[in-house]
Amino acid sequence: MILSKEDALVFFFSILILSIIKAQASPWCNRTCGSNNLPYPFGFSPGCKIQLNCTRNGDILVNNEFPVQNITHDKIRIHVEPKCNRSIQSFRELFTSNFAPTSTNAILLHKCSSSRACNITTLNVTTHFESFNCSKESHLSCLFNLTTGRVAGFFDRSSHGLGNCQSLLSSISFNGVTSLEIQVMDLGWWLQGNKCHCSNHANCSGVVITPAGPGYRCQCENGFHGDGYADGAGCRKASCNLANHLNGQCGGATRITVLIGGIAAGIAFMVTLGLLCCFIRRRFTSKAKGFTELHLAETTGIHIPIYPYKEMETATNSFSERLRLGTGAYGTVYAGKLQNDLWVAIKRIKHRDSDTIGQVMNEIKLISSVNHPNLVRLLGCSIENGEQILVYEFMPNGTLCQHLQRERGDGLAWPVRLTIASETAQAIAHLHSAIHPPIFHRDIKSSNILLDYNNRSKVADFGLSRLGITEISHISTAPQGTPGYLDPQYHQNFHLSDRSDVYSFGVVLVEIITALKVVDFSRPQNEVNLAALAADRIGKGRLDEIIDPFLDIHSDAWTLNCVHRVAELAFMCLAFQRDMRPSMMEVAAELEQIRLSRWTPSEELNCTSSSNETCSSSSSNISEKPLCSTDKKAQVENSRILFAEANSEKSMEMEKDNSPVSVQDPWLSEQSPLS
Repeated sequence: MILSKEDALVFFFSILILSIIKAQASPWCNRTCGSNNLPYPFGFSPGCKIQLNCTRNGDILVNNEFPVQNITHDKIRIHVEPKCNRSIQSFRELFTSNFAPTSTNAILLHKCSSSRACNITTLNVTTHFESFNCSKESHLSCLFNLTTGRVAGFFDRSSHGLGNCQSLLSSISFNGVTSLEIQVMDLGWWLQGNKCHCSNHANCSGVVITPAGPGYRCQCENGFHGDGYADGAGCRKASCNLANHLNGQCGGATRITVLIGGIAAGIAFMVTLGLLCCFIRRRFTSKAKGFTELHLAETTGIHIPIYPYKEMETATNSFSERLRLGTGAYGTVYAGKLQNDLWVAIKRIKHRDSDTIGQVMNEIKLISSVNHPNLVRLLGCSIENGEQILVYEFMPNGTLCQHLQRERGDGLAWPVRLTIASETAQAIAHLHSAIHPPIFHRDIKSSNILLDYNNRSKVADFGLSRLGITEISHISTAPQGTPGYLDPQYHQNFHLSDRSDVYSFGVVLVEIITALKVVDFSRPQNEVNLAALAADRIGKGRLDEIIDPFLDIHSDAWTLNCVHRVAELAFMCLAFQRDMRPSMMEVAAELEQIRLSRWTPSEELNCTSSSNETCSSSSSNISEKPLCSTDKKAQVENSRILFAEANSEKSMEMEKDNSPVSVQDPWLSEQSPLS
């Protein structure tokens, strides 16, 4: 049959109209946004089952407000940048017919008439968000774990308690018991209907009750790839070969050209999605880093470098045991090498509760506020992925304790020990006298005195330090410190003062002279505590019995004289009564004079044995009088009497309790450098 020209035109237009009608009956779905391609059922046009928003820059948004970070088979992860003036309506609009917030989120609300506590596990919410200071009269509130049995896995729209709040600040997503990510929210998604429309070789997650009613999701079985939906790409075997594709046995197209095109499109989509995720993650990490730096600047008053957690892992070879310097009660210290080839000490905090976070912030604040050549320097920190890490300058020669106990080297000569004592005293005196308000260290011990290449001392570990009050002589606080170093009067009446550090330093001086352990249960019962042992021997004039044999004090007169002068100074520092102890400024001045006496005329070495003459001041950089004057000698004698009485009472208690009082207490501190 041959059609006329007019009939052919009518036939052509009829086919065209039918095609248009068919296209309108099956709406087309645009799944491309810039270089991004989304899988079924997502897209950017009305014909898509779940419609998202596409910006001119190619960014994917939910509700034209929240950037999408990634999409999985059951969740849409969005970025919720902290904003003070974001209406609570923005959160209500996230409850749609195809997605809603899951119960794995903690929603942070602002401008609430009544607040809900924000003590969320592994995260100090105040540290990360309250510094925005949106409103002086507003309250930060948390909406967390309010799932009901009716809508499992989602926030119940009828009971999420938003009526008393005006603003949505941000959100936190939980991934397991301890892992979390800030400024993100997970939205669970589904397709509406009480019947699953899944492809072959796909499992339906079952008809789930969502905030909008019945819904379902599909997922390919093990060994199959695809979206799992009958209206989508379906599922195909992971090991499908060319012959099966041509025979149509893989659940996909039968033409080789379509197969190749699909593979190319899939690769392009995965690459594009990967690049998008990397870009969003990098942008988010940059913002989080900037926020952390801002908060630390507000907390400490200065700016310190913030290192990525990945760099900390690389620097320590994933925290290798081979690079471990020591482990204490609050963390482990590793040697690490940064990208600029600088060796550092990396302190990884062990616990993550609020007390430990408070100690980390306290240490950052205090150590950043002081500057002294004999105080260890803080180089930066890393607060990411629930980790708290501090980065310090590296001390290659370990701790004073390690050298005295022969764990490193064969021992230190007396001039080196005396220099370490003098430098340490000057650092502590700087904390007590050159800073307002003063800083009380509270954990002076030989394992917190670090040594550099030249055995120059650096005082470390400010985790237990406290700010003093200049107007009063002491502050009341629960005793904390290390057994054997703890001030007995501080332990007795909870009064912390600068003289508490003096007592602890006195124990260090005894360690330097004797190289004995501070607490050693292998010694006789009344000699377990080194402070009590030293006070007894010095008071009875039998110091030679406990002097470290390595020193060979009889080799020259200067060494013998200095050891006895330092022992006398330690005796005064260990006085039981706080008021009988010298200040750290006086201790530092005396040690500096003793150290410089090595270069004074030999006839002046006997000045300490004369009760009628006063030593002349040395050219010390500490502007205090030395302790070897007549009035100080009298004070030494008084100290001996008082200390002997106190020690006698303490000895009776130790015989009763079978252990010294400072050893019975449970207050522990780290036993490693910087720990």
